[in-house]
Amino acid sequence: MSERDLDDVAALEAQVQAFPWSRDHFRDSLLAGHSCWICSVGGVLAGFSVVMQVLDEAHLLNLGVDKPRQGRGLGGRLLQEALQTARHNQARGMFLEVRASNQRAADLYRNFGFRQISVRKGYYPAADGREDALVFKKEWL
Repeated sequence: MSERDLDDVAALEAQVQAFPWSRDHFRDSLLAGHSCWICSVGGVLAGFSVVMQVLDEAHLLNLGVDKPRQGRGLGGRLLQEALQTARHNQARGMFLEVRASNQRAADLYRNFGFRQISVRKGYYPAADGREDALVFKKEWL
């Protein structure tokens, strides 16, 4: 991901999330040096991921795939790249949060060896108040 991708990334995020990150959130991630990736199909943005690493811990901050391409393996490819990059950067594991209602994403993470370690009550904004986050972790060292 680069500065020139930010408008498209923010537009895709707004398409797939009810409470999306803004363009500035993605820009701040780039400026902070987070690992930010995009996936294009036929020259069109199809997905993205953002990973923050602090010392030996990586944290998947955001991952999105445009709705028409969901369920076709792009999320898994982005997640695999995020995991490989974190390993390359000497991370010992990765954390992430996912909305309790997002079973499809939770299943993806479980399929990649993540295990749920806790619940953050009221972590996400929701149409009717707040929604819990399921906290997942994967360790490899």
